[in-house]
Amino acid sequence: MMPGPTALNFSEATSHDMFAQRLPQSKDDSLPQVLAAAVTHLHALIRELRPTQADWRKVIEFLTDVGHASDERRQEWVLLSDLLGASALVEEINSRRPKTATPNTVRGPFFRADVPQLPLGGNISLDGIGETLDVFGRVQDLDGDPIANAEIITWQANAQGFYENQQPDLQPEFNLRGCFRTDTDGRFHYRTIKPCGYGVPDDGPVGKLLRQAGYPLCRPAHLHFMIKAPEFETVTTHIYDGSDPHLAEDAIFAVKPELVRTFEQQGKGWLLKLTFIMVRARRGAGT
Repeated sequence: MMPGPTALNFSEATSHDMFAQRLPQSKDDSLPQVLAAAVTHLHALIRELRPTQADWRKVIEFLTDVGHASDERRQEWVLLSDLLGASALVEEINSRRPKTATPNTVRGPFFRADVPQLPLGGNISLDGIGETLDVFGRVQDLDGDPIANAEIITWQANAQGFYENQQPDLQPEFNLRGCFRTDTDGRFHYRTIKPCGYGVPDDGPVGKLLRQAGYPLCRPAHLHFMIKAPEFETVTTHIYDGSDPHLAEDAIFAVKPELVRTFEQQGKGWLLKLTFIMVRARRGAGT
């Protein structure tokens, strides 16, 4: 009879190996490999930091609080991923595009997919509070050809730095959110209000932890966009106000030079001109 695998005694040196040995070794299933790698890094961090039992209980309590703070209007787990730079890193790995194409950024925790479809020229500021901003944009491919009937979903914070789903009792439903379709020339336009920068929500467990650690929680003024078109990669991105003083310390690492624009003053309001450049989806790849 062939001897079985040598049994390991649980110790600092063998803890991750003991976990990995209990997983099935299947080349057709990546989950065991992912778990083994995650546990290896987790155990290495524990050995490096050497937390007490009380310290570890605080970690568990923090993660529990993050779960309790998440609901259909607020995604504290997404906020944690964004502020740790994990979301931005995943985007960098998965959305490599030619330099002339519009880059992806993180979607953020305040996105809503159920926004109403509006006609071109519509106003997404339902309460009318703030300085008016007229947005004119064009969607095109790498050759400069227009992309007609592309779907443009946009959302933003109000002039005080709050999203509509942060203030359901203070802002109208779908305030500063809208969905538009480009015309035959790939163009779209709508009216909104000029956004302002804001502090990342620090009333939940994630914000409280990072604030306590002295981490900057600033987000420069921006608009969010998600652009979809058949046969093209979906673009999820920001457009930033180039005059904002906090561009260099965006809390979720989403500022890229290609996404910084000048908001032009126009009478009592503002004007913003944009061009989004989409890349054709690779065969077999999702959009």
